[in-house]
Amino acid sequence: MTRTKRIAIFASGSGSNAQKIIEHFKDSSEAEVTIILSNRPDAYVLERADNHEIPTHVFDREEFYHSARVVTLLQNLEIDLVVLAGFLWLIPQNMLEAFPGRIVNIHPALLPKYGGQGMYGDRVHKAIMSAGERESGITIHYVDEVYDAGDVIYQAHFKIEPNDNLDMIKYKGQQLEHLHYPRIIENLLKKL
Repeated sequence: MTRTKRIAIFASGSGSNAQKIIEHFKDSSEAEVTIILSNRPDAYVLERADNHEIPTHVFDREEFYHSARVVTLLQNLEIDLVVLAGFLWLIPQNMLEAFPGRIVNIHPALLPKYGGQGMYGDRVHKAIMSAGERESGITIHYVDEVYDAGDVIYQAHFKIEPNDNLDMIKYKGQQLEHLHYPRIIENLLKKL
C-alpha cells in the first residue's frame, strides 16, 4: 500500500484557496494537507487551519532566508508537494533544491502577462483593467528562483465584460482558482 501523499501549503493572507484544497482532500486516502505555513502571524489562513485541526508554522524573514529550519521541517514531515496559495515571498534556493519540481503556485492572471515581483492580488486585476484586456484567467505553474517565471502547468480563461468592475474580475478569477487548483494538485500528486 502506498502512503498518503503530504501537502504543505504556504499562504500570507486569508487562505481561500487553502480552504478549498483542505476541503478537497479532507476525505481522501491518497493525499492530505499536513501543515500550513505563513509569514504573517495574523493571517486568517492560520484560523482556517485551526478549524480543520491542521498544524501550522509561522516564520519570519530570518528563519526563511537565513536558516534551513523551514526546509528541515518540511523534510521531517516527508512533504511531497509544496503548494503556494497567496504566498508573497520568493522561495529561497535551499527550498528549491530540496523540492525540485515539487513547488507549485497559482497566479491570478494569464502568465507571462501581469506577473513578476509586486504583481499580486488587486494589483494584477487593476493592471488588467487599465490595459483594457478582454479576457483574463489563472495560471498554475512550477516555482523557480524568479517570480512567476516557472513552467506553466495549467491555465484557465474567463471573459471580461465591458461593465465588469474590479470585484467582478476578482470573483471570476477566484471561481476558477477554487475550481481548478485542488484538481491540478491532485493530478500532480498522482505523478509523484
